[in-house]
Amino acid sequence: MRIGFACAAALLVLTSFAMGQTTPPTQKAPVLKFTGRIPITIDGRIDHTSIDLTGRRLFSSGNGSNVLDVIDLKTGKEVTQINSLNKPQNSFYVASVNRLFVSSGGDGTVKIFDGTTYKLQRTVQLTEDADNIRYDARRHHVLVDYGGEKFMHGQAVGRNGMKDGAVAVLDEDGNKVADIPTGGHPESLQLEQKGNRIFINSPDNHYVVVADLDTNKVLAHWDNPGCENYPMALDEDHHRIFVFCRNSPGYVSVIDTESGKQVTTIPATPESSSDDMFYDPSKSRLYVLASIEPTFGNPGIIDVIQQQDADHYEKIATYPTGPVGRDGLFVPELGKLFVSSPRQPTGQGGEYLVYETK
Repeated sequence: MRIGFACAAALLVLTSFAMGQTTPPTQKAPVLKFTGRIPITIDGRIDHTSIDLTGRRLFSSGNGSNVLDVIDLKTGKEVTQINSLNKPQNSFYVASVNRLFVSSGGDGTVKIFDGTTYKLQRTVQLTEDADNIRYDARRHHVLVDYGGEKFMHGQAVGRNGMKDGAVAVLDEDGNKVADIPTGGHPESLQLEQKGNRIFINSPDNHYVVVADLDTNKVLAHWDNPGCENYPMALDEDHHRIFVFCRNSPGYVSVIDTESGKQVTTIPATPESSSDDMFYDPSKSRLYVLASIEPTFGNPGIIDVIQQQDADHYEKIATYPTGPVGRDGLFVPELGKLFVSSPRQPTGQGGEYLVYETK
């Protein structure tokens, strides 16, 4: 049944693209407008994406080809690729020091490059699986999650039993200031901009780790029973975090950041699995980037969820994207959503699909 659903969904998406459609026929009022494609030459899986807002550069983690792709958004073209990486998973450009931090899951490193020449300046060795990166602008720290037992689809798939997972707190020179322990491999993390807390998903433990960024001390573990919690988004004004649970069926868990309790759940598109999810404060919306499981190459989708109030939500639209379109980046300053789709065995080239919010 799962494979049959996926094939039917794939046919729908391919037909839609062939007809030039970017929204389902039944969609009454578009909330996303498809505006174009950016071709890329990355082979294999594409992981997380980051941006240099001032320079209008997009950084794409070519996890399957061991490169970081640099895309000029002004021209819509690749400008270079950074090699010497081992399964890159994320990046962050720190404009104040003109340095580009790149995390790699294959060797557990964070490599720091000159933001202009892309020459390697320093390599920071963590234990294993350096993954998501966030930047703490208030304290000038780069936060990288790494290590621990890798947990997927209800079982350990790597480093079985290892509990050394943590978020490394680095200064802008790459010196480690502290570790925030997570008890298993950490996944997505979100930082308060007005407060002092960081929220970290730990799918191995089915909980969210809460820590104080002033002291780097763990404050609490919020249970999210049964949830394989991977991507996360934060609505700080309404005191909510959103966690995508890669269960079957998948759903979004909404957690009150004052009490740590789940307030509701939101069903996702059946058979979908997400790796990136974003909250749009200007529209009070969630954009869930996902792909139909279980087969690689199946179609990607964007589930758009509208917030009615802090405790009530409604899925208002689902847009087809490209194969494996479960990663990308929402840039609120531009009002744009970038969705990556890797090169396919059929010969279809890799690309970023670009959407504007409406």
